[in-house]
Amino acid sequence: MYSIPTSRRDPAEALDPHVRRFVAEVNAAYANFQGFGALTPPDARRAAEVVRAPWRAGGPTMASTRELLAPVQGGAMRIRVYDPGPAGPKAGLVYAHGGGWTLFSLDTHDRVMREYAARSGAVVIGVDYPLAPEAKYPVALHQICDVVRWLGEHGAEAGVDGSRLAIGGDSAGANLAIATALRLRDAGEGGRLGALLLNYGAYDSDCSDAAAAAYGGEGYMLTREEMRGFTANYLRTPADAGDPLACPGRARLEGLPPAFLTIPECDLLTEQNVAMAEKLGRAGVAVRALLYPGATHSFLEAVSIAPVAERAFRDASAWLRAVLAGERPATGFAVAAN
Repeated sequence: MYSIPTSRRDPAEALDPHVRRFVAEVNAAYANFQGFGALTPPDARRAAEVVRAPWRAGGPTMASTRELLAPVQGGAMRIRVYDPGPAGPKAGLVYAHGGGWTLFSLDTHDRVMREYAARSGAVVIGVDYPLAPEAKYPVALHQICDVVRWLGEHGAEAGVDGSRLAIGGDSAGANLAIATALRLRDAGEGGRLGALLLNYGAYDSDCSDAAAAAYGGEGYMLTREEMRGFTANYLRTPADAGDPLACPGRARLEGLPPAFLTIPECDLLTEQNVAMAEKLGRAGVAVRALLYPGATHSFLEAVSIAPVAERAFRDASAWLRAVLAGERPATGFAVAAN
């Protein structure tokens, strides 16, 4: 199905040229913040907001965008509700942004969520979950589960049909999305979710040496050192890496709803995503996985310039629209068509 190259791939040759431009511009913007890797988490978040701001601009216009507070353990979580119109209850997609459980926000992923709302016709509910290291595992997971439960009972307040909910996310957000589905399944509440949308997820605490050598160096979007740092921020102790709700690549996956995996070809986490797709299939889950040539981590944010990101949004949104309408989902692993 997929094999990691045996040596480092030159990003000038491996990456789609539009994605390569995105990576170069993002990395150049981070370089303006000297010593970014040594910044405190609050300072790093402020810098990341500046770096990511150009990539959230433009894109679809919503019929309405509003913020609500959903009750969760310990208080309330801010959620942002993107309604593409027309008026009336619709299926909902709960979306958790990436950023290594440490960075990013509803704002950095504003365009990503608007793209899914406009293309799928679903209301997208962005969750402003608490970040690490201030909030360690499993605080964010428990609170996102509470948001899903609240939407199931009170979805009308957000313009959502609570009986037609999906959950999704990218990178650390994909980890939280599938962990939410697992926790609800184990609590006897698996029926609350009808679909999973998983974009280049982080499903284990580390990657292989081969993945780090091929795609974890300069010119790509994510390094092994960064992932190790993010994981250390998120987990309470190294022992948490053995918990399948912290590292879903180790979980039993039977009984999960249909899943769509967006997998970039040239990513430190590609091997984890291919392995997750295979494991979901073996568990009897209706899984659709598409590999996008020349793409790397975070490539969906490059939709303003990269046709490969446009294709990925189109493919996932069409699948999501069909599943939430009750249609039988397409399944299987494939390389995405141009």
